[in-house]
Amino acid sequence: MTAYVITVPGTFINDVPATTRSEVAGRLRPMDPARSDLGEVEELDLLSVNDDGTFCLRLEVEAADRASAEDTALRLAASALRASGLSENDAPLGPPVVTGIDSGS
Repeated sequence: MTAYVITVPGTFINDVPATTRSEVAGRLRPMDPARSDLGEVEELDLLSVNDDGTFCLRLEVEAADRASAEDTALRLAASALRASGLSENDAPLGPPVVTGIDSGS
């Protein structure tokens, strides 16, 4: 298995309170890339939100290949948003992208 850092972009259609953003980040904390060597080097934030409502979630997932890593990260991000009360219409997600790979070698 390989550790991948995946960036999942999205947009908060309406204003999202800081408490809700914190809840989303809390649900994803176990996949926070800053907890790993790869994330520490890159100084990655789990959730970055811009003034225009666009955001990026950066997750570290273990997977056999890139496609599986992207699918897993997208599923986890969508699940955390929904569990925090944000529907797909409130916070649509874009295509995930691999932004880091640590094969352990």
